[in-house]
Amino acid sequence: MAPERGAQPQSALLEIVRANTRLAAVPLVPEIRIHQASEPIGLWEGTERAIGVTGLDPPFWAFAWAGGRALARYILDHPEAARGLLVADIASGSGLVAIAAAKAGAAVVTAYDVDPLAAAAMTLNARANGVTITAVTDDIITDSGTSAPEADVVLVADAFYERDLASEVTRFLEQARARGSAVLVGDFGRKYLPRDRLEAVATYAVPGLLVLEGSEVKHTTVWTLRS
Repeated sequence: MAPERGAQPQSALLEIVRANTRLAAVPLVPEIRIHQASEPIGLWEGTERAIGVTGLDPPFWAFAWAGGRALARYILDHPEAARGLLVADIASGSGLVAIAAAKAGAAVVTAYDVDPLAAAAMTLNARANGVTITAVTDDIITDSGTSAPEADVVLVADAFYERDLASEVTRFLEQARARGSAVLVGDFGRKYLPRDRLEAVATYAVPGLLVLEGSEVKHTTVWTLRS
């Protein structure tokens, strides 16, 4: 579990994001710019020094991961998936997917992540793209979090890299669909992706983050839950 960072004011978190990243267009989704880091280890260590604690969550918020890029591309190319709707983006990281939904004309976009630095990054990235999203620091996929949001569409990308997390996310998505939400998932096929419960709707050749994702191109799919 990450250490408590409640004492860090929002202004300090925003400054950490600004100081350790560069605002740049996202490959495959050049319509969107987000604050991005060049590599994770130096950023991780520098963030821990800046906050004064160790054991922080990895800085997932500082990178545009393949699943998020594919899902953002799909939403921009198919704006009807979000236009006029209440959208919830879970495990949002940088907010890339949430920003795509806002650009596609969503009525309200709420982006959730457990990391307060992710919420700070989402806030800065939304401002940089001239859209409004609500960034929330909360663990809504487990019993320790608050109640699941009311949403017409639930989005999630790159959240199937650990067994327990994948199980929790899958359960959350199935509950959301049972309440009437549409569900869209972006992932290149990680080990714990529940393929048997998903149906592919689009595939993209995503320029990869070699240092993080192991290849220069990730063939990445946008999925929905099987009915």
